[in-house]
Amino acid sequence: MEAWRQAQATQKYAKATAATGTNTTLKAHAGLTLDEACRILNVKPPQNGVMDEAMLMERFKKLFDVNEPGKGGSFYLQSKILRARERIESEVREAGEKARRAEELEKGWKPKVYK
Repeated sequence: MEAWRQAQATQKYAKATAATGTNTTLKAHAGLTLDEACRILNVKPPQNGVMDEAMLMERFKKLFDVNEPGKGGSFYLQSKILRARERIESEVREAGEKARRAEELEKGWKPKVYK
């Protein structure tokens, strides 16, 4: 029931921000900080955009399976675990993208010209 209430609140927030134009895209992990995501999965935060992905997936799979609703677990907790993994992965992906752009700017942009 709590997950449903939270989903309803998220939809209302998305509609309100879209109407005002303050935030046109609402990520699935909105409202979940990187620190909270790391605490949920019990992993260290990414350092310089680098994360031990094997450890992240190991923790995710273990916690996700333990909270299987068919085995008496909680769908709400499964959802939080999934959003935490997505938040950490997006943070790592964004940091990698920034590093790639910085490297490209440092080297200079050299487009391939086909003749």
